[in-house]
Amino acid sequence: MEKLKGKTVLITGGSSGIGLATAKLFRDHGARLAITGRDPDGLARAREELGSETLVIRSDAGNLADITSLMQQVNNHFKRLDVLFVNAAVATAAPLEQVSETQFDEIMGINCKGVFFTIQQALPLFGDTASIIVTTSITNQLGSPNFSVYGASKAALRSLVQSLSLELISRGIRINAISPGPIATPMFERFGLPADMVQAIKGEIEHKSPIKRFGTPEEIAKVVLFLASDDSSYLVGEEIVVDGGMSLL
Repeated sequence: MEKLKGKTVLITGGSSGIGLATAKLFRDHGARLAITGRDPDGLARAREELGSETLVIRSDAGNLADITSLMQQVNNHFKRLDVLFVNAAVATAAPLEQVSETQFDEIMGINCKGVFFTIQQALPLFGDTASIIVTTSITNQLGSPNFSVYGASKAALRSLVQSLSLELISRGIRINAISPGPIATPMFERFGLPADMVQAIKGEIEHKSPIKRFGTPEEIAKVVLFLASDDSSYLVGEEIVVDGGMSLL
């Protein structure tokens, strides 16, 4: 069954990890796709994997001019939008005393400001019904040393989803969030930590996890599909945690 047949979908941060896995699943369920990313090589690989019918756009998720241009391109190509998966994010590690203003502004700019204005700029493209899904993180409720700014940015998104759910539902737009736990994506390699430290962190997480492993992007994608489709038609303003039980500890 093609749960998204005839629907147009935009996925930010769609060139790798959770975004790419979701794009592949959405394609298999009949969606017309647009994805974004910042890395030209990653975008080229995603275009090859997703096929020529996918609209692939280089766009900085924290840049308002890029966001405006993105929506214009989606409008020119598809004329409308049915599903928006706001997934682009950045995470860098630093203890409190070493966080710089530049690092703070980048994380908040992409993970919070960028999400807000992506949703705002997408509004004219939505029809009578639409679904917005925002990627948060279990760090928005769990203490995470060295990731205080990242966790705060994701907590802001949890609050944003709740507020916008009430503001948008009268327009037929549902907004919900997905909160992943540890997922096997390239993000861990982008934390800016030494390779041996990254491996040690991964090992500690696997040992601590009730399910004793990382989740896969494909497992997250299946939940995003639920939120994007009519299967979740009565779900409004919720955050679904998909973390193998980590947040229960």
